[in-house]
Amino acid sequence: MGSESPSPERAPARGDRLRPREAPSAPPLLEMREIVKSFPGVRALDGVDLRVRPSEVHCLLGQNGAGKSTLIKVLAGAHQPDSGEIRWRGEPATLASPVAALRMGVATMYQELDLVAGLSVAENVFLGHERATAGFSRRRRTREEAAVLLERLGHPEIDPSTEVGKLPAAERQLVSMARALGHDAGLIVMDEPTAALAADEVDNLFRVITELTADSIAVVYISHRMEEIRRIGDRITVLKDGRTVAGGLERSETTTGDLVTLMTGRETSTTFPERGTTTPGEVVLDVERLSRRGEFHDVGFSLRRGEVLGVAGMVGAGRSEILETVFGARRPDEGRVLVDGRPLRPGNVAAAVAAGIGLAPEERKSQALLQDMPVAHNVTLASLPDYSSFGFTRRERETTDSRAQLTELDLRPPDPHRPVSTLSGGNQQKAVVGRWLLRRSRVLLLDEPTRGVDVGARGELYRLIRELVAEGVAVVVVSSEIPEVLGLADRVLVLREGRVVHQAATDEIAETDVLDMVMGEAS
Repeated sequence: MGSESPSPERAPARGDRLRPREAPSAPPLLEMREIVKSFPGVRALDGVDLRVRPSEVHCLLGQNGAGKSTLIKVLAGAHQPDSGEIRWRGEPATLASPVAALRMGVATMYQELDLVAGLSVAENVFLGHERATAGFSRRRRTREEAAVLLERLGHPEIDPSTEVGKLPAAERQLVSMARALGHDAGLIVMDEPTAALAADEVDNLFRVITELTADSIAVVYISHRMEEIRRIGDRITVLKDGRTVAGGLERSETTTGDLVTLMTGRETSTTFPERGTTTPGEVVLDVERLSRRGEFHDVGFSLRRGEVLGVAGMVGAGRSEILETVFGARRPDEGRVLVDGRPLRPGNVAAAVAAGIGLAPEERKSQALLQDMPVAHNVTLASLPDYSSFGFTRRERETTDSRAQLTELDLRPPDPHRPVSTLSGGNQQKAVVGRWLLRRSRVLLLDEPTRGVDVGARGELYRLIRELVAEGVAVVVVSSEIPEVLGLADRVLVLREGRVVHQAATDEIAETDVLDMVMGEAS
């Protein structure tokens, strides 16, 4: 690595070289040396090193289960290492708690947002360091300062008084960013920060990151999206199986192929599997003139056995809401959903599941998983009658079947007894998908199925979807990544502002056309 001539994929993004850079000889802001952390039966970190300079964007890469989430929890004070050393600005540091980490100058934005749904935006932004005088919260000052931070993020329209639980996913992500900025940190850790953001919001985030590094703030950036790493990163550290396999690689001297090989130990293709030659079968799902006030209007489509329908649209276009309404988690104001020509009872999840529909939602942590329960119970959750007899759970069968499902999905480790909360984000997604595969669902609704899934696992998930389709399963895929929609789907449904603006076979429409439509620049 490093001996190749520059290629177009390594060209810096416009403006991302404008911020000042510390010389390589400058003392590091953060050093983590030989960090070891074990959990019962699992050694999550086995001597990890990380060295971050001031004013840089340091990208942390690795497959699901490589140790990224555990490492940042050690850095955030949420986990205590079994051994190793942490140094901050050259001095030994002990991060005994999240509060200690924040006081030192490390703010962390987790992939699964740690916001309190019942509190306002402003209260969440300053949670843990409330604006107070004589013991009384100064609500006006809190709202005003939160508004300043949201304006800095380019979203002054978010009302600091709004209850954060009522915001859509993208706006909750922005609140989490404002919270990190509010701590006056020297280092901000961003774990998959663009997972719920639209293209224009990603551009805005990168603008903010550029401003932060210009102010001598460092960023540790975690993402599975290689195009983001190439665009925003300065240096890269790669983890594999709880170890650092490469540290401090210069982005400009490292190809995407190099990084994939380091993460997986093999050359991995991220291309989409070829579509089968079989013709889709009969219509299994009909959505007729479906509407919910304020969310989407007059949406209709059909889905055949052995077909993938891709749904493209900006965040807020109604994509997730449509899937949740088809699944019965929301009740439509108008329209209906039919399976095999028979109408489903509206707003009834049990009826949808009984008809063979399964949903893997975008917000898996809050909407799909029982965090305190073992993986086995989460995988068998939709099939409980098959694993109970006279009120007692048939544990041995549950363990055997769930282990087989986890092995097929390459969940690491395939331990059905492990609490699902201890899994990485990508492995949690696999557990949700496995639930519906175990039930043999005939219609799968996949909302951002590769969100938080690493480059190697993405290819496996793509292959799995194609195998299911070949077996006659009908699949709807919602994705913020237009290439993913076009690469996986047979047909694409384009949404804008809650309405269907175009439907076409994916081989009849270009990526630029879809982008123009979702942005409102074409019809």
